[in-house]
Amino acid sequence: MLVLSRKSRESVVVGGSGGFDRLLKVTVLAIKGTNVKLGFEADEDVPVHRSEVWQRIQAGQELDYLPEPGAFEMERDE
Repeated sequence: MLVLSRKSRESVVVGGSGGFDRLLKVTVLAIKGTNVKLGFEADEDVPVHRSEVWQRIQAGQELDYLPEPGAFEMERDE
């Protein structure tokens, strides 16, 4: 496991095979007590899940909910 320290508003970028195609950017948006708020920017075809949801998907289990349309659209800073 790679462990990196980041401060608020700092990011980590996971790049493509050539190192130029960005696949995922994770930014620390806020730190409050033991909670960290993360922002994710990913190519539209890259799924992003919480680990417990990903594990259930991998195990072939159905989710207890159906997300509302647009529920996972990324917020855009302007």
